Amino acid sequence: MLKDFKPVLSILLRFIIIYLVLLFGYQFYLNGFKGLGLDTFSKIIADQVMFVQNSMSYPTKLYDDIAGESVWFHVKTGYATKMVEGCNAVSVMILFVSFVFAFYKGVKTFVFVLIGLLLLHVMNVLRIAGLNIVFTDHKEYGKIAHDYAFPAVIYGTVVLLWLVWIKFFALKNENS
Repeated sequence: MLKDFKPVLSILLRFIIIYLVLLFGYQFYLNGFKGLGLDTFSKIIADQVMFVQNSMSYPTKLYDDIAGESVWFHVKTGYATKMVEGCNAVSVMILFVSFVFAFYKGVKTFVFVLIGLLLLHVMNVLRIAGLNIVFTDHKEYGKIAHDYAFPAVIYGTVVLLWLVWIKFFALKNENS
């Protein structure tokens, strides 16, 4: 009976192992920034968001909050939002990578993961910029944008990438 479930259990075990290794690795990375403010990767994303917003005529400056381990976005005439480590989408990227590698298909797995991570990164930068614009121009929609609309964008992108991976790569018959 266990023989029937072996492929499913194998995929599940690979997912769990990859997820835990990446999660612990990321936590180890974050521990290196305790008391130093926001981590380097999150600061890079904040800089990229600032660039996007400045390009869209939303003058933006960043202000580090070392004690709060965050960066504040000053957009136009006031503080729009603050970015914390959770805004960098790394946890979402870890889920994405773990799922795709659970259905490992050789070199194309690495190519798909790299393209997917780049797409998720771009979507996340645009998501944060969009949130800043909403909080700057339409503060009354800020909570629904932050809690529902923009998370749907990033998680929707992950689900779409997973569906593409499964349909066109993982379950594709190699002989056809």
